[in-house]
Amino acid sequence: MVESQPAMIDVHVVEDHPVYRGALVNVINATDDMRVGVAVGSVEEFAGYRARPGGIVSLDLKLPGASDAEAVAAVTALGFQVLVLSAYGGRAEVLGALAAGARGYLTKDADIDDVRLAVRVVAAGDRYLSPTLAGYLLDAPRLLAYDNPFPLSERERQVLALLADGERDQDIAKALSISVRTVRSHLDRIREKTGRRRRPELTRLAIEKGIVRYREDLLL
Repeated sequence: MVESQPAMIDVHVVEDHPVYRGALVNVINATDDMRVGVAVGSVEEFAGYRARPGGIVSLDLKLPGASDAEAVAAVTALGFQVLVLSAYGGRAEVLGALAAGARGYLTKDADIDDVRLAVRVVAAGDRYLSPTLAGYLLDAPRLLAYDNPFPLSERERQVLALLADGERDQDIAKALSISVRTVRSHLDRIREKTGRRRRPELTRLAIEKGIVRYREDLLL
């Protein structure tokens, strides 16, 4: 009887430190069920390769060009699952990345087995956080946080929070029981009030102002 081969997981690496990038590529390619596709130093470079959507992107946060939550949102919008692998593991970085659409988060002191496990978990459609980082979610605000005065109505905040969570206009409309046209009207007003035009810019704004949703499925 011939044993079936494990399905290969396509992993792309976006990391601006060439030595770490090379080491990560070697680790992934040495794993039986993984292979590296694109390995570049910025989100802009990655977008230029037009890789087939659906794979995993190991993403550093502190990159030239698009960085932090904006980088996560940009890669997610291209159709990839994002696994953040960053030297920064503070509460703001972790919650910001997750709010922007990341499916997992590891710090760079994680060992090789942790990286491999995280890739497999995210590829399977689940979320992965180390126990230490998962602890940040326990005191995350339920529903919306309004720490600072901000010139948006409650409904506009809800729309912005859902957008920052990676939802499409149609999904926002369904979640709030309103029409897609109304969602777009709210987004137009948000853009007029804030001066932020692109979705990654609005996502970053939501994170900066603490306007993020609490998601029960983030608790591992």
